[in-house]
Amino acid sequence: MKLSEICNYLQLPPPPRDIEIVGLETLDRATPAHLSFFHNPKYFSQLEQTKAGAVLVAERFAKALPTGTIPLITSNPYLKMALLTRLFVKPPFEEGKAQIHPTAQIGDGVVIGKGAKIGAGVVIMPNAVIGPEVVIGEKSTIYPNVTIYRDSIIGKRVTIHAGAVIGSDGFGYAHTEEGEHVKIYHLGRVVIGDETEIGANTTIDRGVFGETRIGKGVKIDNLVQIGHNCVIGDNVILVSQVGLSGSTRLGKNVVMGGQSGTAGHLEIAPFTQIAARGGVTKSILEPGVYSGFPARKHREWLKLQALLNRLLKKGK
Repeated sequence: MKLSEICNYLQLPPPPRDIEIVGLETLDRATPAHLSFFHNPKYFSQLEQTKAGAVLVAERFAKALPTGTIPLITSNPYLKMALLTRLFVKPPFEEGKAQIHPTAQIGDGVVIGKGAKIGAGVVIMPNAVIGPEVVIGEKSTIYPNVTIYRDSIIGKRVTIHAGAVIGSDGFGYAHTEEGEHVKIYHLGRVVIGDETEIGANTTIDRGVFGETRIGKGVKIDNLVQIGHNCVIGDNVILVSQVGLSGSTRLGKNVVMGGQSGTAGHLEIAPFTQIAARGGVTKSILEPGVYSGFPARKHREWLKLQALLNRLLKKGK
């Protein structure tokens, strides 16, 4: 779209010059053909270094933009970005020709969208739905009633159990001054590495922009929720009912026990273990075993529980 058309749609003043915009992207990944946005001071350094063609930005931050990047001044960049995602979202399903290897086995009632590529030896069981432009690597197994949204990339020898949903929109909304919730359409995709296994009824959200990425050899139990733009390292284990908020990054060989979870935009060091029901509220940079809410080193948590027990006994 022309930038002038975007400004008109968002009810913003016309830009000082018109350029072609091919999509939306984060500040750090944007090219001169992208439009980006800035609303969190945490990413101020990315604002100063962005290569975006134009940025939705509050007036007080506009001077920080690099020369050549066009500022689109608005009091609520996040809301304007949310409104704009509607214009760039692709159709959720398109019928048409798909590439299916002759050795692939396709069960009854399977629906495969336009441009999908199904590799050698793939097994897709009845009533699965494979969206447009999905790629499924060789010898992968897709169990009944799995739904894989468009553009998702599934590696080789991947197993996805019944009822799992890959590539759905994350839980993302901007809010008006009147309290209305404006949907952020997720424009990214999910990429799943080779030899990963995904349990029944697990959900993995697509990126808002860019990717949600699951590494090689990851083992995910049933009923796990992985939010948008998470990055899961190789050989991670996620036990049943784990919940990862958006943009969580897990290093390789992290293990998270049942019903544990994370706040968003944090990192967990490789080979860290989170005990069952542990709640990670800030980044963990030192490997070890962590427990409780908020999560702390397991030995510290045990000492805290012992102290609380003694206090309770004294109070009786």
